[in-house]
Amino acid sequence: MPFDLLTFGEALVEVMRTGLDQPLERPGPFIGPYPSGAPFIFAVQAARLGAQAAAIGAIGDDAFGRCLLNQLTQDGVNCQGVRTLPGQTTGVAFVAYSSDGSRDFVFHLRHAAAGQISPALLDERLFDGLKALHLMGSTLSIHDDALQTGLKALEMAQAAGAKISFDPNLRPQLMPPDRARGAFAPFLQAADVILPTVEEALLLTGQAALEGAIQTLLAAKPERIVIVTQGKAGCTVYTQDGALTIPGFPVEEIDPTGAGDCFDAGFLVRWLAGDSPAAAARFANACGALAVTAQGPMAGAKTFDVVEAFIQERLG
Repeated sequence: MPFDLLTFGEALVEVMRTGLDQPLERPGPFIGPYPSGAPFIFAVQAARLGAQAAAIGAIGDDAFGRCLLNQLTQDGVNCQGVRTLPGQTTGVAFVAYSSDGSRDFVFHLRHAAAGQISPALLDERLFDGLKALHLMGSTLSIHDDALQTGLKALEMAQAAGAKISFDPNLRPQLMPPDRARGAFAPFLQAADVILPTVEEALLLTGQAALEGAIQTLLAAKPERIVIVTQGKAGCTVYTQDGALTIPGFPVEEIDPTGAGDCFDAGFLVRWLAGDSPAAAARFANACGALAVTAQGPMAGAKTFDVVEAFIQERLG
């Protein structure tokens, strides 16, 4: 069966501080491991919403790899493209949270299985009849092989007639922002859907104001949808027809990791199902809000019925 959504990238587990303002450079307690990796959070949320989702990546033959693979299998994510690499350890992200909402990361990626991403991982069968390929800047930033894998996946998806979705997901710890602008240019040019923050939109276009950044992004492809994500405030959907701000859903935040990935999955699942960009964005806001209400990057990713009930409860 052809896939609705395909993504690839860093397969990892997450180990996080137990409270706020506990810097990583000081000894202190952690909790985890939690199945994670932005592309895999995305795939799990898409699968829980009922989409046929597949992910490509690499894990080690170890307990952390089994932790992630068990979660993917439980949620129905197709793991045909997930390789287990003997002699490699599964990637790990160590995370600390600050009371101002910021996060600090230490990644074990480049020299782990997660860092062994290369074009050789791409299986042509996963692209047959594919509806949409979702790409993330965090993956493309790991190293040059990952970037080349993204370019090859882009070529294969376009050849299959798939839509292209791109979330810049900038990670300065992995790639300096000034370099990311050039590295991400081919994906920005090809994307049917772009999902940046305000800061990412400005950086990647070189514009000083958001209006100019949006005009630059829309001018390249008339049918393109640009969704500027604004965290708990919601998002703004931009098309050639204009802009529409979709308010967020207030919730008590427990763990913000994965909210953007769940938002992306929520939007694409509903947009591919025929919803208008505005309706799909409202659904995505709900997915993003629910994502932060549970400890663990995938724990807040909900099923379609739960998301729909949440929206109806909030909107009446």
